[in-house]
Amino acid sequence: MSTKIVIAGGFGAGKTTLVGSVSEIPPVTTEAVMTEASVEHDDISATPEKVTTTVAMDFGRLTLDQQLIMYMFGTPGQARFWFMWDDIVRGAVGAVIVVDSRRLADCFDAIDYFEKNQHIPYVVALNRFDDELAYTAEEIREALEISADVPVIDFDARERTSSGEVLKRLLKYTLSRPKDAELVG
Repeated sequence: MSTKIVIAGGFGAGKTTLVGSVSEIPPVTTEAVMTEASVEHDDISATPEKVTTTVAMDFGRLTLDQQLIMYMFGTPGQARFWFMWDDIVRGAVGAVIVVDSRRLADCFDAIDYFEKNQHIPYVVALNRFDDELAYTAEEIREALEISADVPVIDFDARERTSSGEVLKRLLKYTLSRPKDAELVG
Protein backbone atom coordinates (compact mmCIF):
# COMPACT_ATOMS: atom_id res chain seq x y z
CA MET A 1 0.00 0.00 0.00
CA SER A 2 1.17 3.53 -0.64
CA THR A 3 0.24 6.89 0.78
CA LYS A 4 0.80 10.43 -0.44
CA ILE A 5 1.65 13.34 1.82
CA VAL A 6 2.36 16.97 1.00
CA ILE A 7 5.12 19.13 2.42
CA ALA A 8 3.98 22.77 2.24
CA GLY A 9 4.95 26.13 3.70
CA GLY A 10 6.47 29.47 2.88
CA PHE A 11 9.46 30.34 0.76
CA GLY A 12 12.73 29.12 2.26
CA ALA A 13 11.14 27.39 5.26
CA GLY A 14 12.88 24.03 4.68
CA LYS A 15 10.46 21.95 2.59
CA THR A 16 13.06 20.70 0.10
CA THR A 17 15.48 20.03 2.96
CA LEU A 18 12.89 17.94 4.83
CA VAL A 19 12.11 15.82 1.75
CA GLY A 20 15.82 15.33 1.05
CA SER A 21 16.67 14.40 4.63
CA VAL A 22 14.24 11.48 4.85
CA SER A 23 13.89 10.23 1.29
CA GLU A 24 15.40 6.80 0.67
CA ILE A 25 15.89 7.67 -2.98
CA PRO A 26 17.72 10.71 -4.30
CA PRO A 27 14.93 13.28 -4.12
CA VAL A 28 13.57 14.67 -7.35
CA THR A 29 13.65 18.43 -7.10
CA THR A 30 12.81 21.29 -9.40
CA GLU A 31 15.30 23.69 -7.88
CA ALA A 32 16.20 26.62 -10.10
CA VAL A 33 18.82 29.27 -9.54
CA MET A 34 17.27 32.48 -8.29
CA THR A 35 17.85 35.37 -10.65
CA GLU A 36 17.68 39.13 -10.39
CA ALA A 37 14.09 38.86 -11.69
CA SER A 38 13.03 37.14 -8.46
CA VAL A 39 14.44 39.86 -6.19
CA GLU A 40 11.17 41.80 -6.19
CA HIS A 41 9.20 38.61 -5.41
CA ASP A 42 11.36 36.67 -2.94
CA ASP A 43 12.50 38.12 0.38
CA ILE A 44 15.80 36.41 1.19
CA SER A 45 16.74 38.73 4.06
CA ALA A 46 16.32 35.88 6.61
CA THR A 47 18.08 33.37 4.33
CA PRO A 48 20.74 35.37 2.47
CA GLU A 49 22.67 32.21 1.53
CA LYS A 50 19.67 30.85 -0.42
CA VAL A 51 20.49 30.74 -4.13
CA THR A 52 17.90 28.27 -5.46
CA THR A 53 14.15 27.85 -5.17
CA THR A 54 11.56 25.18 -5.96
CA VAL A 55 9.66 26.06 -9.12
CA ALA A 56 7.32 23.06 -9.39
CA MET A 57 7.66 20.40 -6.67
CA ASP A 58 9.95 18.07 -4.77
CA PHE A 59 9.44 14.32 -4.64
CA GLY A 60 10.77 11.69 -2.26
CA ARG A 61 9.92 8.19 -1.10
CA LEU A 62 10.13 6.51 2.27
CA THR A 63 9.34 2.83 2.88
CA LEU A 64 7.90 2.57 6.37
CA ASP A 65 7.56 -1.21 6.24
CA GLN A 66 6.83 -3.86 3.60
CA GLN A 67 3.18 -2.88 3.76
CA LEU A 68 3.45 0.93 3.52
CA ILE A 69 5.36 3.29 1.25
CA MET A 70 5.07 7.04 1.75
CA TYR A 71 5.41 9.36 -1.23
CA MET A 72 6.26 12.95 -0.32
CA PHE A 73 5.42 15.87 -2.58
CA GLY A 74 6.85 19.27 -1.66
CA THR A 75 5.09 22.39 -2.89
CA PRO A 76 6.75 25.57 -4.08
CA GLY A 77 6.55 28.34 -1.48
CA GLN A 78 6.15 31.46 -3.60
CA ALA A 79 2.71 32.85 -4.43
CA ARG A 80 3.43 32.87 -8.16
CA PHE A 81 3.57 29.03 -8.11
CA TRP A 82 0.47 28.38 -5.97
CA PHE A 83 -1.62 27.55 -9.05
CA MET A 84 0.02 24.09 -8.87
CA TRP A 85 -1.05 23.31 -5.31
CA ASP A 86 -4.45 21.76 -6.10
CA ASP A 87 -2.81 19.26 -8.46
CA ILE A 88 0.02 18.47 -6.03
CA VAL A 89 -2.36 18.00 -3.08
CA ARG A 90 -4.93 15.83 -4.91
CA GLY A 91 -5.01 12.38 -3.29
CA ALA A 92 -2.92 13.32 -0.25
CA VAL A 93 -3.83 11.82 3.12
CA GLY A 94 -2.13 14.59 5.08
CA ALA A 95 0.23 17.53 4.99
CA VAL A 96 3.17 18.96 6.88
CA ILE A 97 3.31 22.74 6.97
CA VAL A 98 6.94 23.73 7.50
CA VAL A 99 7.28 27.02 9.36
CA ASP A 100 10.25 29.33 9.81
CA SER A 101 9.38 30.94 13.17
CA ARG A 102 11.41 34.02 12.22
CA ARG A 103 8.94 34.64 9.35
CA LEU A 104 5.53 33.47 10.52
CA ALA A 105 3.63 35.51 7.94
CA ASP A 106 5.15 33.34 5.19
CA CYS A 107 3.12 30.30 6.32
CA PHE A 108 -0.29 31.97 6.68
CA ASP A 109 -1.33 31.09 3.13
CA ALA A 110 -0.43 27.42 3.59
CA ILE A 111 -2.39 27.30 6.86
CA ASP A 112 -5.38 28.94 5.15
CA TYR A 113 -5.18 26.50 2.24
CA PHE A 114 -5.36 23.43 4.48
CA GLU A 115 -7.94 24.95 6.81
CA LYS A 116 -10.23 25.36 3.78
CA ASN A 117 -9.47 21.77 2.68
CA GLN A 118 -10.49 20.27 6.00
CA HIS A 119 -10.51 16.74 4.65
CA ILE A 120 -6.71 16.91 4.57
CA PRO A 121 -5.28 16.85 8.10
CA TYR A 122 -2.06 18.75 8.69
CA VAL A 123 0.62 19.25 11.30
CA VAL A 124 2.75 22.33 11.79
CA ALA A 125 6.50 21.68 11.85
CA LEU A 126 8.65 24.47 13.31
CA ASN A 127 12.01 24.29 11.57
CA ARG A 128 14.97 25.23 13.75
CA PHE A 129 17.29 27.78 12.19
CA ASP A 130 20.58 28.41 13.98
CA ASP A 131 19.46 25.65 16.40
CA GLU A 132 16.77 27.79 17.99
CA LEU A 133 13.19 28.90 17.55
CA ALA A 134 12.18 32.54 17.66
CA TYR A 135 9.02 31.61 19.61
CA THR A 136 7.66 28.68 21.60
CA ALA A 137 5.28 26.19 20.02
CA GLU A 138 2.37 27.58 22.03
CA GLU A 139 3.17 31.18 21.01
CA ILE A 140 3.20 30.04 17.39
CA ARG A 141 -0.08 28.10 17.80
CA GLU A 142 -1.68 31.27 19.14
CA ALA A 143 -0.20 33.47 16.40
CA LEU A 144 -1.36 31.08 13.66
CA GLU A 145 -4.78 30.65 15.31
CA ILE A 146 -4.80 26.91 14.73
CA SER A 147 -6.94 24.39 16.55
CA ALA A 148 -5.64 22.92 19.79
CA ASP A 149 -5.76 19.41 18.28
CA VAL A 150 -3.34 20.24 15.41
CA PRO A 151 0.13 19.01 16.40
CA VAL A 152 2.87 21.66 16.49
CA ILE A 153 6.28 20.02 16.31
CA ASP A 154 9.74 21.50 16.86
CA PHE A 155 12.23 19.90 14.44
CA ASP A 156 15.37 20.34 12.35
CA ALA A 157 14.73 19.70 8.63
CA ARG A 158 18.40 18.82 8.09
CA GLU A 159 18.22 15.85 10.46
CA ARG A 160 16.78 12.59 9.17
CA THR A 161 15.57 11.44 12.59
CA SER A 162 13.98 14.78 13.41
CA SER A 163 12.21 14.97 10.04
CA GLY A 164 11.12 11.35 10.43
CA GLU A 165 9.48 12.20 13.75
CA VAL A 166 7.42 14.89 11.99
CA LEU A 167 6.20 12.33 9.45
CA LYS A 168 5.35 9.84 12.22
CA ARG A 169 3.34 12.50 14.05
CA LEU A 170 1.48 13.34 10.84
CA LEU A 171 0.57 9.69 10.26
CA LYS A 172 -0.56 9.20 13.87
CA TYR A 173 -2.62 12.39 13.72
CA THR A 174 -4.16 11.39 10.38
CA LEU A 175 -5.07 7.92 11.66
CA SER A 176 -6.61 9.35 14.85
CA ARG A 177 -9.11 11.49 12.96
CA PRO A 178 -12.64 10.32 12.11
CA LYS A 179 -13.04 8.76 8.69
CA ASP A 180 -15.03 10.67 6.03
CA ALA A 181 -17.89 8.15 6.26
CA GLU A 182 -18.18 8.77 9.99
CA LEU A 183 -18.29 12.53 9.40
CA VAL A 184 -21.13 12.22 6.88
CA GLY A 185 -23.24 9.60 8.63
